[in-house]
Amino acid sequence: MQRALALARDAEAEGEVPVGAVLVRDGSVIGEGWNRSIILSDASAHAEIQALRGAGQSQKNYRFPDATLYVTLEPCAMCAMALVHARVARVVYAAADPKTGAAGSVFDILISEKHNHRIDVQAGICADESSELLRQFFRKRR
Repeated sequence: MQRALALARDAEAEGEVPVGAVLVRDGSVIGEGWNRSIILSDASAHAEIQALRGAGQSQKNYRFPDATLYVTLEPCAMCAMALVHARVARVVYAAADPKTGAAGSVFDILISEKHNHRIDVQAGICADESSELLRQFFRKRR
């Protein structure tokens, strides 16, 4: 999660919402990313999607059934469905997102029985640090 927090700071330095994500398999990073929606003019360029794209390129595959994603903010519905489609095994997130969270806060996409793949979810790792980073970012923008 510390690497994901460092990536979130990279996002903030670029003027993006400070969210970072790291996809890990067997103790090795296979993909990582941070929010780049503004810079890339791409609504889908969230940290989780960037990490999946990086992993896809490095692993020459689009499925990661034995990988864990560490992300500083609870995934949104778009990212949650991408994670389901990528067959990620586990998601560990820091801060909950009470407005658009799709890993239990607002929606339960990652564990829905309606999908043929469910993802193990762990919440709250480094939540205070991630939440404070987000609070400071939005305070500066107001």
